[in-house]
Amino acid sequence: MKFSAVAAACFSLFSQVLGDTNVAGPSSSKVILPATFKPPQVFKNANLVHIVTLEKNYARENVNVLIENVSPQPQDEYFLPFTSDQMARIGGIEVKDRKDAAVSGFVVEAVEFDQTSNTQYYRIRLPAPLPAKGQQTLGISFFYLDAYAPLPAAIQQSDKQYLVYEFSAYCASAYPTLKQKTEVKLPSSDITDFTKIAGSGETKEFPQKQGSKLTYGPFPEVPAGAVSPAKVRYEFTKPVTHVSQLERDVEVSHWGGNVAFEERYTLYNHGANLSSQFNRVKWAQSQYFNPQSYALKDLKFPLRVGSKDTYFTDAIGNVSTSRFRSNRREAVLELKPRYPVFGGWKYPFTIGWNADAKQFLKKSGNTYMLNVPFIEGPKQQEGVAFEQVQVRVLLPEGAENVRFYTTIPESSITDHTVDLQQTYLDTIGRTVLTIKARNLVDDFRDRELIVSYDYSLAASLRKPLIVFSSMVTVFVGMWAISKVDVRFSTK
Repeated sequence: MKFSAVAAACFSLFSQVLGDTNVAGPSSSKVILPATFKPPQVFKNANLVHIVTLEKNYARENVNVLIENVSPQPQDEYFLPFTSDQMARIGGIEVKDRKDAAVSGFVVEAVEFDQTSNTQYYRIRLPAPLPAKGQQTLGISFFYLDAYAPLPAAIQQSDKQYLVYEFSAYCASAYPTLKQKTEVKLPSSDITDFTKIAGSGETKEFPQKQGSKLTYGPFPEVPAGAVSPAKVRYEFTKPVTHVSQLERDVEVSHWGGNVAFEERYTLYNHGANLSSQFNRVKWAQSQYFNPQSYALKDLKFPLRVGSKDTYFTDAIGNVSTSRFRSNRREAVLELKPRYPVFGGWKYPFTIGWNADAKQFLKKSGNTYMLNVPFIEGPKQQEGVAFEQVQVRVLLPEGAENVRFYTTIPESSITDHTVDLQQTYLDTIGRTVLTIKARNLVDDFRDRELIVSYDYSLAASLRKPLIVFSSMVTVFVGMWAISKVDVRFSTK
């Protein structure tokens, strides 16, 4: 199917939700409920499997749950409880039907009811009300940023790094759960400590350990709101890479036939700090053996095939320790920071590149459709977390009727605006679409951002005519000045 047809279908589907984006406003507003709100007990969890994945430097949780409507009326609102601390760090909430992938239309919204309460909620609105005694299998996934605490908090340059993650052996739920279990997947079998709890049935003690996986449960019926605090301490040999701020600019040039990308990173390593001063000689010696290290020493950015003119700079200036490989199959930008980024260290830097507009831009009449990744970023084995993301799409001067659609979870989008920005040789300024998001991870690399806008022939000729008329004005002015007689009269 052609890209233009797909994009047109997307815009027709979401036009009622997005509307005109010429007015600033959040794309997903909170649901305001009374301060005395409690989720009505209209569901029960017939079976629940809670999977906690700690293999990357952010925690991923999947909740696969079979819900059943226990009320006599159809119900379409299912609530997920989180603590206030978790609400600040959670991101990327997505809901799917586990048995029918074709089912869509799940709406996830944050609930605001009592800011002093330690328990907050996300509301999941089902695509269709579930009838009495009806069942549906939900697949709920989300991520936690800043999920780990290094223990010890400071170590030597060559020591092993251990992280601690706290969770609940019971999956937090606003409804009673008849049967459940929790699986914790870890990056290695070097698990030095974990919480043990009483077992049930033939199992005397939980968890059951199998290699790098811990299993709590299965548990018998658990009431709504029940928790069982647990923690696990394990070795993590990779850096805990955290991007506190990513500013991504996508600049579209019709006359140049080019799309320019620039990304500005404020990067931290949230791993264990150094307990003594960094030893450059010891670091250089260790690199001959290429040991596992919790310091960040390189980054790899896969780009679209055909990318060119890459650059890599930081606060000092151009950084020469980069390598760009481009061929018919791939385009990869490999970077080495000026110094290894150990725990607690910060490294701000900027990268950029150009690409042919034909790869991203399609035209239908006076309407253009731009399809670019919402974020790209580094692709690391240990993963990368993005706390705050700002994507700016700079459209040509005179672009109107701007709309957008993205496959990033709607709950992660915090705001979007359309403004004007003055650049070189502009009269009214270029149209700029700004989208802000929070708590994203590299699993969302290459999720689409589709932008539609109208750009007439008159608007496209505005800048050439301004340049032409300016040059004519200068030449006419110079000619007029040359005709002025400034000599002194001899009479």
